[in-house]
Amino acid sequence: MKQVLKCGQLFLAQEKRFAADQNVYVEDGRITEVSTGPVHEGWKVVDLGGKYVLPGLIDGHIHSNLSGGPNDMLRFGQMSVPEFTVVSLVNVQADLMAGFTTVRDEGAIAFTDVAVKNAINRGQTWGPRMFVSGPALSPTGGHADTHFPLYMEQTEGMGLLCDSPDECRAAGRYAMKYGADQLKIMSTGGVMTKGDDVGAPAFTLEELQAIVDLANSRGRITSAHAHAGDGIKLAVRAGVTVIEHATMADEEAREMMRQAGTWVVPTLSPGVSILRYGPEAGLPQWLLEKDQEVVQTHASNVKKFFEMGIPMAFGTDCGTSFNYHGKQAYEFQLLHQAGIPAAETLAMATINAAKMMRMDDKVGSVEAGKLADIVAVDADPIADLSVMMNVSFVMKDGKIYKQ
Repeated sequence: MKQVLKCGQLFLAQEKRFAADQNVYVEDGRITEVSTGPVHEGWKVVDLGGKYVLPGLIDGHIHSNLSGGPNDMLRFGQMSVPEFTVVSLVNVQADLMAGFTTVRDEGAIAFTDVAVKNAINRGQTWGPRMFVSGPALSPTGGHADTHFPLYMEQTEGMGLLCDSPDECRAAGRYAMKYGADQLKIMSTGGVMTKGDDVGAPAFTLEELQAIVDLANSRGRITSAHAHAGDGIKLAVRAGVTVIEHATMADEEAREMMRQAGTWVVPTLSPGVSILRYGPEAGLPQWLLEKDQEVVQTHASNVKKFFEMGIPMAFGTDCGTSFNYHGKQAYEFQLLHQAGIPAAETLAMATINAAKMMRMDDKVGSVEAGKLADIVAVDADPIADLSVMMNVSFVMKDGKIYKQ
């Protein structure tokens, strides 16, 4: 079908500004032309004249297995792999309807994210474009290890356990064999796992380098969950592509990231949401104390990353407690409150995220030759980012999913 989207205002992601009265021509799932003036004859008009149109949004950090409930992490010992697959599909469909035409899954049990991605790509079901990790690489006792009692079998959870450079290489090969687009690494402990330290390094430099070298040899990126201290610094030194969270990065870590050109996906949403709703929901005290620790410096670090020119991409960690799929656009407001200009937050969720995933030849901006992933809102998001919570038009690959 030959369609032309008549846009009242179109976000030019490369320039971080809106342009008025743009016509976007779409054929066979791709953008063929962006121009002004009268519409070409023979094209079906999709009237977005009163709307603010943007490239399809990209959430660079989700967990499709998790649905935002306070105790979702406990389900790893209770639900079957087929059940997790269905949960993941429902969650990413909610993401698409919220305008996130591309999502990056940062760790899932038993390659359920790969299964959902493949089903969408085969046309067996519908959902966003997915960039997936499979299970994350974790040391024994790390953030992606299971934490069942000793009398229970320690079956595979969200992690592949590896405790030496050779084991790390083997785990990385296994992840890529079964469909991982990137290698996700748990470089420090986390807020939601009992008994680990959010600042302590989980892997040695040699282990991290083995993972990074393997990914580089296959043309893949690496993503390191890292909150603070040597966990960040070792990951940067090893050449990891992206640091996730970086909540308590110190001055030395920030400078190392700047010099190395390391990407950051800040994910402000989970810390704020747990702090706000966790006590009333009865989350354990140890988790609340960890969350308080990371929230204290997170927003100020995000502003410092921006001021230093450290590249940042949008990600929400949605699926974590009180951080629901389809509602994650609240992250735009949190980024702005931290000191990021509104137009920059929109770029983070479009062209920046596409560049971070090395997909900017396909998505991230509305340009001729790219896939027709396009969304719209009813008011100017630069004036009020809360409008991003109510996306009223969603197109992916030239197909309209919401209008």
